[in-house]
Amino acid sequence: MVGKIVKRGVLLVALAFLVCALLYAYVWYGTKPYIFDSIDATPVTQAALVLGASVTSGGQLSPILKDRADRAIALYTAGKVKKILVTGDNATLSHDEVDPVGKYLVTQGISREDIFLDHAGFDTYSSMYRARDVFDVSTITIVSQPFHLPRAVFIARSLGLEAYASPASTNGSNVYNYIREIPATVKAAYDLLFSRVPKYLGQQYPIIGDGENTWGGFSTTTIWQ
Repeated sequence: MVGKIVKRGVLLVALAFLVCALLYAYVWYGTKPYIFDSIDATPVTQAALVLGASVTSGGQLSPILKDRADRAIALYTAGKVKKILVTGDNATLSHDEVDPVGKYLVTQGISREDIFLDHAGFDTYSSMYRARDVFDVSTITIVSQPFHLPRAVFIARSLGLEAYASPASTNGSNVYNYIREIPATVKAAYDLLFSRVPKYLGQQYPIIGDGENTWGGFSTTTIWQ
Protein backbone atom coordinates (compact mmCIF):
# COMPACT_ATOMS: atom_id res chain seq x y z
CA MET A 1 0.00 0.00 0.00
CA VAL A 2 2.75 2.43 0.98
CA GLY A 3 4.65 1.51 -2.17
CA LYS A 4 1.68 2.39 -4.36
CA ILE A 5 1.25 5.75 -2.66
CA VAL A 6 4.93 6.53 -3.16
CA LYS A 7 4.74 5.54 -6.83
CA ARG A 8 1.67 7.70 -7.36
CA GLY A 9 3.40 10.60 -5.63
CA VAL A 10 6.46 10.25 -7.83
CA LEU A 11 4.23 10.01 -10.90
CA LEU A 12 2.35 13.17 -9.95
CA VAL A 13 5.59 15.06 -9.36
CA ALA A 14 6.97 13.88 -12.70
CA LEU A 15 3.74 14.86 -14.44
CA ALA A 16 3.77 18.30 -12.82
CA PHE A 17 7.37 18.84 -13.88
CA LEU A 18 6.53 17.75 -17.43
CA VAL A 19 3.63 20.21 -17.62
CA CYS A 20 5.87 23.02 -16.32
CA ALA A 21 8.61 22.14 -18.79
CA LEU A 22 6.15 22.07 -21.69
CA LEU A 23 4.78 25.48 -20.70
CA TYR A 24 8.30 26.85 -20.53
CA ALA A 25 9.12 25.41 -23.96
CA TYR A 26 5.90 26.87 -25.39
CA VAL A 27 6.78 30.33 -24.07
CA TRP A 28 10.42 30.05 -25.13
CA TYR A 29 9.73 29.08 -28.73
CA GLY A 30 6.55 31.11 -29.10
CA THR A 31 8.30 34.39 -28.28
CA LYS A 32 11.40 33.87 -30.44
CA PRO A 33 10.04 35.92 -33.38
CA TYR A 34 9.79 38.97 -31.12
CA ILE A 35 13.34 38.93 -29.73
CA PHE A 36 15.97 40.76 -31.81
CA ASP A 37 19.68 40.41 -31.17
CA SER A 38 20.42 43.16 -33.68
CA ILE A 39 19.49 46.71 -32.77
CA ASP A 40 19.13 47.56 -36.47
CA ALA A 41 16.51 44.82 -36.89
CA THR A 42 14.54 45.81 -33.79
CA PRO A 43 11.16 47.43 -34.57
CA VAL A 44 10.56 51.04 -33.55
CA THR A 45 8.44 51.32 -30.39
CA GLN A 46 7.36 54.00 -27.94
CA ALA A 47 9.82 53.05 -25.22
CA ALA A 48 12.53 50.73 -24.01
CA LEU A 49 11.50 49.02 -20.78
CA VAL A 50 14.48 48.40 -18.50
CA LEU A 51 13.59 45.69 -16.02
CA GLY A 52 14.95 46.00 -12.49
CA ALA A 53 17.88 44.15 -10.96
CA SER A 54 20.11 44.56 -7.94
CA VAL A 55 22.13 47.62 -7.01
CA THR A 56 24.94 47.90 -4.49
CA SER A 57 24.46 49.37 -1.02
CA GLY A 58 26.09 52.53 -2.38
CA GLY A 59 23.57 52.82 -5.19
CA GLN A 60 25.84 51.54 -7.96
CA LEU A 61 24.33 49.43 -10.73
CA SER A 62 25.13 45.73 -10.72
CA PRO A 63 26.77 44.49 -13.95
CA ILE A 64 23.47 42.96 -15.05
CA LEU A 65 21.55 46.18 -14.49
CA LYS A 66 24.22 48.34 -16.12
CA ASP A 67 24.13 46.12 -19.20
CA ARG A 68 20.36 46.60 -19.39
CA ALA A 69 20.70 50.36 -19.09
CA ASP A 70 23.42 50.44 -21.76
CA ARG A 71 21.26 48.42 -24.15
CA ALA A 72 18.38 50.85 -23.64
CA ILE A 73 20.75 53.75 -24.38
CA ALA A 74 21.81 52.03 -27.60
CA LEU A 75 18.17 51.63 -28.66
CA TYR A 76 17.45 55.26 -27.83
CA THR A 77 20.53 56.52 -29.67
CA ALA A 78 19.63 54.43 -32.73
CA GLY A 79 16.16 55.99 -32.83
CA LYS A 80 14.43 52.70 -32.06
CA VAL A 81 12.68 54.19 -29.01
CA LYS A 82 11.73 57.73 -28.00
CA LYS A 83 11.53 57.11 -24.25
CA ILE A 84 13.08 54.85 -21.63
CA LEU A 85 10.86 53.40 -18.91
CA VAL A 86 12.85 52.15 -15.91
CA THR A 87 10.95 49.75 -13.70
CA GLY A 88 11.91 47.95 -10.52
CA ASP A 89 11.40 47.41 -6.82
CA ASN A 90 11.41 50.46 -4.55
CA ALA A 91 9.28 48.99 -1.77
CA THR A 92 11.42 50.62 0.90
CA LEU A 93 13.67 53.67 1.07
CA SER A 94 16.68 51.39 1.50
CA HIS A 95 15.90 49.27 -1.57
CA ASP A 96 15.75 51.25 -4.79
CA GLU A 97 16.39 49.59 -8.16
CA VAL A 98 14.99 52.53 -10.13
CA ASP A 99 16.51 55.93 -9.30
CA PRO A 100 20.13 54.76 -9.73
CA VAL A 101 19.31 53.71 -13.29
CA GLY A 102 17.63 57.03 -13.99
CA LYS A 103 20.66 58.92 -12.71
CA TYR A 104 23.00 56.73 -14.75
CA LEU A 105 20.99 57.39 -17.92
CA VAL A 106 21.26 61.13 -17.32
CA THR A 107 25.06 60.87 -16.98
CA GLN A 108 25.07 59.16 -20.38
CA GLY A 109 23.32 62.09 -22.01
CA ILE A 110 19.67 61.00 -21.91
CA SER A 111 17.26 63.84 -21.17
CA ARG A 112 15.29 63.50 -17.94
CA GLU A 113 12.07 64.25 -19.81
CA ASP A 114 12.63 61.08 -21.86
CA ILE A 115 13.18 58.90 -18.77
CA PHE A 116 10.15 57.53 -16.91
CA LEU A 117 10.65 55.93 -13.50
CA ASP A 118 8.34 53.18 -12.25
CA HIS A 119 9.00 52.52 -8.56
CA ALA A 120 6.37 49.78 -8.17
CA GLY A 121 7.57 47.19 -10.66
CA PHE A 122 7.87 44.53 -7.98
CA ASP A 123 7.93 41.69 -10.50
CA THR A 124 7.86 41.25 -14.27
CA TYR A 125 4.08 40.88 -14.38
CA SER A 126 3.55 44.10 -12.42
CA SER A 127 6.03 45.95 -14.63
CA MET A 128 4.17 44.96 -17.81
CA TYR A 129 0.75 45.61 -16.33
CA ARG A 130 1.80 49.05 -15.08
CA ALA A 131 3.50 49.89 -18.39
CA ARG A 132 0.11 49.42 -20.00
CA ASP A 133 -2.21 50.91 -17.37
CA VAL A 134 -0.09 53.55 -15.61
CA PHE A 135 2.21 54.68 -18.42
CA ASP A 136 -0.27 54.15 -21.25
CA VAL A 137 2.23 52.23 -23.33
CA SER A 138 1.01 50.32 -26.37
CA THR A 139 4.31 49.37 -28.03
CA ILE A 140 7.42 48.49 -26.04
CA THR A 141 10.89 47.01 -26.36
CA ILE A 142 11.82 45.02 -23.28
CA VAL A 143 15.46 45.05 -22.21
CA SER A 144 16.90 42.29 -20.04
CA GLN A 145 19.22 39.30 -20.24
CA PRO A 146 18.33 36.48 -22.69
CA PHE A 147 17.13 34.06 -19.97
CA HIS A 148 14.48 36.57 -18.83
CA LEU A 149 13.11 37.80 -22.14
CA PRO A 150 10.78 34.96 -23.25
CA ARG A 151 8.72 35.21 -20.06
CA ALA A 152 8.68 39.00 -20.18
CA VAL A 153 7.52 39.08 -23.81
CA PHE A 154 4.94 36.38 -23.11
CA ILE A 155 3.44 38.39 -20.25
CA ALA A 156 3.48 41.67 -22.16
CA ARG A 157 1.83 40.25 -25.27
CA SER A 158 -0.73 38.36 -23.20
CA LEU A 159 -1.64 41.70 -21.63
CA GLY A 160 -2.23 43.21 -25.06
CA LEU A 161 1.04 45.10 -25.55
CA GLU A 162 2.82 45.05 -28.89
CA ALA A 163 6.02 43.90 -27.25
CA TYR A 164 9.45 43.10 -28.60
CA ALA A 165 12.72 42.44 -26.81
CA SER A 166 16.35 43.44 -27.14
CA PRO A 167 18.78 41.33 -25.11
CA ALA A 168 21.45 42.89 -22.96
CA SER A 169 24.73 41.02 -22.52
CA THR A 170 24.74 37.45 -21.31
CA ASN A 171 25.83 38.45 -17.78
CA GLY A 172 23.87 36.32 -15.34
CA SER A 173 22.87 33.80 -17.99
CA ASN A 174 23.88 30.80 -15.92
CA VAL A 175 22.14 27.46 -15.55
CA TYR A 176 20.46 28.50 -12.29
CA ASN A 177 18.72 31.48 -13.87
CA TYR A 178 17.45 29.40 -16.78
CA ILE A 179 16.10 26.74 -14.41
CA ARG A 180 14.51 29.41 -12.21
CA GLU A 181 12.58 30.62 -15.25
CA ILE A 182 10.53 27.42 -15.26
CA PRO A 183 8.62 28.08 -12.00
CA ALA A 184 8.63 31.82 -12.79
CA THR A 185 6.89 31.08 -16.10
CA VAL A 186 4.30 28.96 -14.31
CA LYS A 187 3.63 31.82 -11.92
CA ALA A 188 3.27 34.21 -14.86
CA ALA A 189 0.72 31.91 -16.47
CA TYR A 190 -1.18 31.77 -13.17
CA ASP A 191 -1.19 35.57 -12.87
CA LEU A 192 -2.47 35.91 -16.42
CA LEU A 193 -5.10 33.20 -16.00
CA PHE A 194 -6.55 34.89 -12.95
CA SER A 195 -5.95 38.47 -14.17
CA ARG A 196 -3.99 39.50 -11.11
CA VAL A 197 -4.06 43.24 -10.47
CA PRO A 198 -0.79 44.68 -9.10
CA LYS A 199 -0.87 46.05 -5.57
CA TYR A 200 -0.15 49.61 -6.74
CA LEU A 201 -1.54 51.44 -9.76
CA GLY A 202 -2.47 55.06 -9.07
CA GLN A 203 -1.97 58.15 -11.18
CA GLN A 204 -1.25 57.84 -14.90
CA TYR A 205 1.93 59.18 -16.49
CA PRO A 206 1.46 58.71 -20.26
CA ILE A 207 4.67 57.73 -22.02
CA ILE A 208 4.12 60.46 -24.63
CA GLY A 209 4.42 63.09 -21.89
CA ASP A 210 7.25 64.41 -19.74
CA GLY A 211 9.16 61.79 -17.77
CA GLU A 212 10.30 64.35 -15.22
CA ASN A 213 6.85 64.08 -13.65
CA THR A 214 7.87 60.62 -12.39
CA TRP A 215 11.07 61.84 -10.73
CA GLY A 216 11.43 63.44 -7.32
CA GLY A 217 12.33 60.81 -4.76
CA PHE A 218 9.01 59.01 -4.96
CA SER A 219 8.40 55.86 -2.96
CA THR A 220 5.55 53.40 -2.91
CA THR A 221 4.62 54.53 0.57
CA THR A 222 3.76 58.01 -0.67
CA ILE A 223 2.86 58.27 -4.34
CA TRP A 224 0.49 55.39 -4.81
CA GLN A 225 -2.01 56.39 -2.09
